Amino acid sequence: MELSAEVDGFRLAYDRDGEGPAVVLLHGWPGDRTDHRLLAPLLVERGCEVVVPDLRGFGESDSLSTDPKQYGVDAQAKSVVALVEELGLERPVLAGYDIGSRIAQGIARTRPDLIEGLVVAPPLPGIGKRVFSEQAQAEFWYQAFHRLPVIEELIDGNPAAVRSYLRHFWTHWSGPGFEPELDHLVEVYSAPGAFTASIQWYRAGAGSVAVSAAETAPPSYDRIAVPTVVLWPEFDPLFPRAWSDRVDDFFSDVRLRHVAGAGHYAPLEYPEILAEEIVGL
Repeated sequence: MELSAEVDGFRLAYDRDGEGPAVVLLHGWPGDRTDHRLLAPLLVERGCEVVVPDLRGFGESDSLSTDPKQYGVDAQAKSVVALVEELGLERPVLAGYDIGSRIAQGIARTRPDLIEGLVVAPPLPGIGKRVFSEQAQAEFWYQAFHRLPVIEELIDGNPAAVRSYLRHFWTHWSGPGFEPELDHLVEVYSAPGAFTASIQWYRAGAGSVAVSAAETAPPSYDRIAVPTVVLWPEFDPLFPRAWSDRVDDFFSDVRLRHVAGAGHYAPLEYPEILAEEIVGL
């Protein structure tokens, strides 16, 4: 594990391995950089240099600020961009799922010159007002809950509560037959303040409900232009396959691939497919 230079007072913890074309892997919530423990070695074997950071507020990265704005898309992207530049990575591929996907897309919009392309799983733009459907709201309840201060009293610093809460998401969001390994995440998320830091993303208004409700399709000249592969799993209860119908409205060079038998946790449920697409981009 290494630490980056400070950006806005935050240092990112990261792992770096391999030689060759660069890849940066961005994790989701509830997770950390160990989300990529199966994917990273596959990429190193295929001749890639792989950098895997903990995002702001996660794992061994800094979480000093209590200002939610320091954990939203723009702030997280600022730290990832600085890490790419600090390490001298030459046009890396960015790959991510969950909040990592949103951050990768944010970098592709603002710094397309910096990256070779994207390989991302949901969330993706195009959901729109469908996020307010009865079925969707039954799944996205946690995003409103994460904005309530009572969560510090109920979960933060309480290992038993952290385990129960994380177990819900890791079992409910994953595909058939997936067995989550929670001991590491429970240890990391149970440190005082760690759980609260992890949900600052939602308090910054970066969750799918807030983002999707406000989205509008950009004009063709303003779509994400870097080559993009979207991997859409079969059994993600948050993002049904029907919501993959509008990716062309937001990306100008995109290929959609459906992934059978898998759920939300892309790098742990289908690492071989991710590796294939990253290397082939």
